[in-house]
Amino acid sequence: MKTVQKRTLRPGVGDPRTSGPKAWATALGVMAIVLWSALALLTRSSESVPPFELLFLTFAVAFASSVPVLAFRGRKTFSAWKQPKSAWIFSFSGIFVYHALYFYALSRAPAAKASLIAYLWPMLMVLFSAVMDRSTMLPRHFVGATSGFIGSAFVILDRTQSPVDEGHVDGYLAAAGCAIVWAAYSVLNRRFRNIPSDMIGGVCGLVAVAGLLVHLMAEPTVPPTASAWVSIVLLGLGPAGAAFFAWDYATKHGHVPILGALSYFAPLLSTLLLVVAGSTSASPGLVTAALLIVAGATVASFKRDRGRSLSPEPER
Repeated sequence: MKTVQKRTLRPGVGDPRTSGPKAWATALGVMAIVLWSALALLTRSSESVPPFELLFLTFAVAFASSVPVLAFRGRKTFSAWKQPKSAWIFSFSGIFVYHALYFYALSRAPAAKASLIAYLWPMLMVLFSAVMDRSTMLPRHFVGATSGFIGSAFVILDRTQSPVDEGHVDGYLAAAGCAIVWAAYSVLNRRFRNIPSDMIGGVCGLVAVAGLLVHLMAEPTVPPTASAWVSIVLLGLGPAGAAFFAWDYATKHGHVPILGALSYFAPLLSTLLLVVAGSTSASPGLVTAALLIVAGATVASFKRDRGRSLSPEPER
């Protein structure tokens, strides 16, 4: 009689009781990345609106749209806003400072080059994660992140072949600061994993108020056109709205190194959307970038299961 050996699953390795929630959180992070890929295309339709006025309007839409959703789920949902000051300060600072530096960088330096520097954040996110939690860091995460960054460089530098202009150092420094802030926010956010992501709705409201104050102090007010309003509403619902709820939950409960590698799909998808919209043209550099980004994300996210087939990276 054959003896049937029962396979024992280690917690977090192929065990559906533990891998499901983390996989779901990571999937939400991918949704945020997809939404962020529409940022460039939507922003182009609202270029006439000053940066901080745009920041105010988009996050005001994000806040306004989150309130009825929370209300529909019940009054108790708003209790998620009753959190320690440290959680509010952390979330507000990360989101507002990131956008402040991003808008300043794009106003002071060539957009393509500043974007390349700003998109160092996925690489930094992987590296910061290695420092904070060595147990989740594997060589393929570094390889995947590096491949993704090179692919991102192909995407962005394909639009401009001129060297970095030393006359825009402040813009480039702001872009570097932007990358550091968002990478640090994404990794450190895990320390607030017990804070419900519903709080992000209130954070969006604070960011809108801060954006309005800076706008009134530093910029002229430009009434948005009809097409700009459409873009502003879409930005508020997507890249500046649902994306932050999803990313908050993903960075608290998902697999951070994998999210860092997958984040390089954002500049790729962004460029593809611009190609489809006729705002830019396809090129060999774009094809090369696609191969590098997809390969990097695959290497970082998957492993061989006993040399036979590909299976998702085990949760740790």
